[in-house]
Formats: sequence, structure tokens, C-alpha cells
Amino acid sequence: MCHMSACAFLSYISIVFMKLVPLQPIKSRPQLLKIATLSVVFCGSVVGGNISLRYLPVSFNQAVGATTPFFTALFAYLMTFKREAWVTYGALVPVVTGVVIASGGEPGFHWFGFIMCISATAARAFKSVLQGILLSSEGEKLNSMNLLLYMSPIAVLVLMPAALIMEPNVLEVILSLGRQHRYMWLLLLINSTMAYSANLSNFLVTKHTSALTLQVLGNAKGAVAVVISILLFRNPVTVVGIAGYTMTVFGVVAYGEAKRRFR
Repeated sequence: MCHMSACAFLSYISIVFMKLVPLQPIKSRPQLLKIATLSVVFCGSVVGGNISLRYLPVSFNQAVGATTPFFTALFAYLMTFKREAWVTYGALVPVVTGVVIASGGEPGFHWFGFIMCISATAARAFKSVLQGILLSSEGEKLNSMNLLLYMSPIAVLVLMPAALIMEPNVLEVILSLGRQHRYMWLLLLINSTMAYSANLSNFLVTKHTSALTLQVLGNAKGAVAVVISILLFRNPVTVVGIAGYTMTVFGVVAYGEAKRRFR
């Protein structure tokens, strides 16, 4: 909720006061409905992902999340009738398989957790395709900062009751942490500002490439995060993990080459 509040505030400052981009009004009710749907689906993916972590190990959660490119390709075809070359779809196999392998074996399984996890994954894919439509459709095209400006307040309103239900003592915890740690508020501000930058970059990548490319890069991000964690924190790593993420990196390279050759 802090992230979305920061997105709304910083987008407003950037557009209205700094005038980095012109303010674009909402043109129609269907456009507003799509923006509202985008916000609700985004919130659903966040809440569903958090709920699934209560029942499933992080490794299995990550393995299921790695299938997002497949869901994205499916929704892109169903919603926009956009079909990629078969070679491009083939390149998704190592992208997904590598993360699944790196996640290792699954010691425990919970049906409700799995349903929430797969629902959150599908919601993430649907959101990527829908935001691509809002950013690129000729009749309803918005720039990235304006879409973030309109989407964020709706997301805050949706997330507020979810936060109060799932974390009833959240305000007490935040105030207590603020008293215990002198830099907590500064860190929260930095974290929220970085979330704004991440969401804006997310929209920009979708606008200038595609929803599918965004999700493929998301899988690549996991591989990069593993390498950084090993270098900075000396986290232990297995041969299977290295093999899986290496496969993912090669898959991302193959995907980029396929997109370049078969445009």
C-alpha cells in the first residue's frame, strides 16, 4: 500500500508540478474500466502471492511463478490475437524450465496454496497484457506516468481493506519499528521511491517491447538476483541451481534473438 501511495504522489508531482510529461485525461468509461480492472488485478496478484507463501515454500512459489511467460503468451493471443513465431515460443521453454530446475524439489504441497499461487501468476500475466493495451492502443493510448497516476489511487483503495484484514495490527507494528529503529522511516521512504521507479520502468518496458518480453526479463531477473546474492552475501548455491539459472539465461538470449529475427 505504501508503494502504491508513493506511485500516486510521485506521478502527480512529476506531471503537474515538474511537467515531465503532459497530463492526459481519461477519454471514456471503457478506458476507466480497463484502468480499474488493471488496478484490481494487480492487487489480486499481490494478495494471492502473499497468501500462497503461507502454505507453500518459497522455492515452489518461484517455480510456479516462472510459468508467467506462458500465461502471458496465452492472454496476449486471446486478448489481442497477437501470435509470435513458433521459434519465439520455443525459446520460452528453457526460460521457464531453468527456474523450475533451480527451485529444486518440493518437500510439501498444499492445494489451496497452489491454487492461490497459480491464480496470482495468471493475474500477473493478465495485468501485463492489459497494461500493454492501455499503453499502446491507438484509441486509448496513455503514457507510462499517466497510467501509473490513474492506477495507483485505485490500487490503494483496494489494498487498504486487504491490509487491515490480513494485518490488523499493522499500524502498531509500523509505529513500534519507527521508535526502535531511527532510520526506519527513511528506509521506508527510499523503498517506496524505488517501488515507484520499478513500476514506471515496468510500464516503459511493456510500452516499448511487449508484455511477453517483460515477463521473460522477469525470469532473467531471478537469475541475476541469485548471482548478486552469491557475490554480496556469500549465499550457498548448488550445482543444480547454477545449471537451472544458466539455462534460463541462455533461454533469455535465445528469446531476444528470436524476437529480432522473426519480427
